[in-house]
Amino acid sequence: MKSGKFNSLLLRLLPPLVAGLMRLWFASCRVTTHNEENCFKPDENGKHGIAAFWHYSIVYILYHMRKYTATAMVSASRDGEYLARLAEQFGFETVRGSKNKKGVQGLKAMLRAVQNGRSAAIVADGSQGPPKIVQAGSILLAARTGAPIIPMVFAASRYYTINSWDRTIIPKPFSRIDFYYGKPLFVTANLQPKDLESYRLQLEERLNELYKKAWTRYGKIVH
Repeated sequence: MKSGKFNSLLLRLLPPLVAGLMRLWFASCRVTTHNEENCFKPDENGKHGIAAFWHYSIVYILYHMRKYTATAMVSASRDGEYLARLAEQFGFETVRGSKNKKGVQGLKAMLRAVQNGRSAAIVADGSQGPPKIVQAGSILLAARTGAPIIPMVFAASRYYTINSWDRTIIPKPFSRIDFYYGKPLFVTANLQPKDLESYRLQLEERLNELYKKAWTRYGKIVH
């Protein structure tokens, strides 16, 4: 079988298989949610927001937020195609973006989605990092739409770590998971270039404070 056809076959077969495994896998975990008042419920009509989270958490986040009507920005890379199709298995719409012209196109597509009443999901430190450094996308989207940015972090009692730039975390079956919603961040519509860095640092600080709080619960600061 030629490599192109083989890759096409994998793209069709792997995402639904992985999604099914994730549902069984994570259903065995005991999840405690903190600060639920900072996030609206999936069935609250007329409410939407911008979920912002670190890249290390992306696998579990897809499962945890599966009941929300949201559009997720996914890397335009080849590996991103697998992630996009996996996200679609959990009901997300996806747009593709990266640190180039496609990133601008992706942000415009996210803008249209939020203006149409959908929530958005953005990896705060981007598809290539550096890890735990907020990039500007979520700030710009919040300024253009008025939607609040909702920081999200989780920690797990037992987990696997993927040897990648972001050290992706996958909670082990039957582990305990603590999921934190941070205080929503509202960005002024009249965002000036000099204010962008201030909002970026605010979001970064909120995410890192949540991260420290979550992992300190299990006696860990870094993973």
